[in-house]
Amino acid sequence: MSTTYQCKNCEQSFDESFDYCPYCGQETADKLTFGVLFSNTIGNYFAVDARFFKSFIPLMTKPGILARLFVDGKRLSYLHPAQFYLFISVVFFFAFSFTVRKADDNLNKTIKKEFSKENSLDPEEIKKDSIGLEIAKNALTKNVGLAKIAEKDLKVFDSVLSAEQRSSENSFSFKRKELDSLIEVGAPQEEKLKVMGVDEDDGIIAKTFVAQILKFYEQKGGGILKTLYDTIPITMFLMLPLFAFILKIFYWKRATFAHHMVFSFYFFTFVFTSLCFLILMNSIVGIPIWLQVLFFLSFIIYLIIAFRNFYKSSWIGAFFRGLLVAYVYMIVIVPFAFIGVIFVSIFLY
Repeated sequence: MSTTYQCKNCEQSFDESFDYCPYCGQETADKLTFGVLFSNTIGNYFAVDARFFKSFIPLMTKPGILARLFVDGKRLSYLHPAQFYLFISVVFFFAFSFTVRKADDNLNKTIKKEFSKENSLDPEEIKKDSIGLEIAKNALTKNVGLAKIAEKDLKVFDSVLSAEQRSSENSFSFKRKELDSLIEVGAPQEEKLKVMGVDEDDGIIAKTFVAQILKFYEQKGGGILKTLYDTIPITMFLMLPLFAFILKIFYWKRATFAHHMVFSFYFFTFVFTSLCFLILMNSIVGIPIWLQVLFFLSFIIYLIIAFRNFYKSSWIGAFFRGLLVAYVYMIVIVPFAFIGVIFVSIFLY
């Protein structure tokens, strides 16, 4: 008569002849030694490494094949598309952060240099700036209904951006010397905003907008590019379903939305991986602009071949769909996303 063994993990009883618990899968011989601890850790590490390289090679050399294999059910041998995307995106934004940091430092120096200039401006430059700001004001006024900006908010924008208030004493439309004095003595924010044209009955959007301009002015514009950069990763992740939705429109009956998401994850994983190589090479030898343009155009070629392999479409169909998808994404999705990034960056600055 066989004896039973109780699993220490799930506390279920089973025949002691089993090497593993039939309920939770834990090994019955649970003696934890130094060797067992590190052998399991190293084993798990190399198992992930094996899946990474097994996924990496077809991703870079066989467009659309890896996504097709995953959709067809061959999943344990390859990295999950979302896991692959997150890993590569972390590597990419880490590498990209060095470029952003350098650009941010240069931008901060330029902005601070402008802030430190004498208050007097060339009358011709003032005139040019006034014309540009007047055009911006007119555009806001004509499209106030489309932009859904309240009338009182528009007045605040006008007071901040007004060309009529711009004088030779300041490069901003508000009273710069008075504002500098308030900042120097540590005056309350309400007083500083009042100098900038904000009233108590102004809308929350206008108040927040001008408050961010004040913050930008007080910090001499420091870190604005870094704030912009910090919003990009989450924006790119949120753009994935939009790209999948475009694919759904062009391949309505060829795949489900989940399948389009798998394709999107792998495609942008390829894009980020390629950009990592571009950043690395550019930091070592310096790649000319024309070659970088060709590099970005190669993404469209990759997309066309991936359409051919993943959706099993004809070369002509894959070619035209690839061009249309790239066009719609770059003309519609990317500009709106860019505006959103700027908008969020201003309010998070």
